[in-house]
Amino acid sequence: MARGIIAVLSIALTVFALADCVQTQDEKVRGLPKWAWIVLIVLIPWVGPITWLFVGKERKLGGGGGKDPRRGPLAPDEDPDFLRKLDEDIRRERRERREQDGGEEPPTDPGPRAG
Repeated sequence: MARGIIAVLSIALTVFALADCVQTQDEKVRGLPKWAWIVLIVLIPWVGPITWLFVGKERKLGGGGGKDPRRGPLAPDEDPDFLRKLDEDIRRERRERREQDGGEEPPTDPGPRAG
């Protein structure tokens, strides 16, 4: 039973490290060429994958001085330009609807304003 768990962990670690190595940009690979890391990960169980994870790749550690590590918003609802355009579109559609109905619709609350 214990041998089976160790074997599964070894395979999982190898697959994870191999996938990480293959997906890493060449500029971020340290120490050896990428092909050498792949050979090391596949041929030397435990040592190859663990060495790759700790030594083989440039990794940014810590908070980075309070800056957001993302290059841009993750979702459209976090993008101020998208939200501004969406608000303009909603206001334009409401205005057009009021004009078509002859102005009978009372103005609605536009919601909270971004400051």
